[in-house]
Amino acid sequence: MSVDLNRGAFSADNCSVARTLAVVGEKWTMLVLREAFYGVRRFSEIQANLGIARNLLTDRLGTLVEHGILDRETYQEPNSRARQEYRLTPKGHDLFPALIALLQWGDTYLADPAGPAVTVEHNDCGSAVHVELRCAHGHGPLTVRDVHPVPGPGALPSGAAGSPPRRSA
Repeated sequence: MSVDLNRGAFSADNCSVARTLAVVGEKWTMLVLREAFYGVRRFSEIQANLGIARNLLTDRLGTLVEHGILDRETYQEPNSRARQEYRLTPKGHDLFPALIALLQWGDTYLADPAGPAVTVEHNDCGSAVHVELRCAHGHGPLTVRDVHPVPGPGALPSGAAGSPPRRSA
């Protein structure tokens, strides 16, 4: 990869990757999102599918709701108390390519010898879906050798006098 970015000249304090991982980077969070993408909405079903402790699931769902990735909606079945279900928001839907990228990588390098446990197919034609990196002009597929990082408008100088205080991820 050709790098125009002098990485040491810029702080990682406001890194979008770090901020994203602070919200969705924990294993259980990505698995909760997987269930949501599969259409599972109810706490008890998510818990049963994942085998996750109630307190962990409550915490992960709370984080996803707090960050606007899931919405909490009330439902009530006849003769039962009101309960909550969780639905992906548009912000949550935007994480779908990231989940497919993880699935694609896992299918390539970690799948069972018999093959992947799940495949994702296009509704209209039944073909397998995949994530592909392209530039704004449509060139691609691109690899790490085809791109380079450059400082963005939010780049902070590393250790510069007067630079903003460190922010947590």
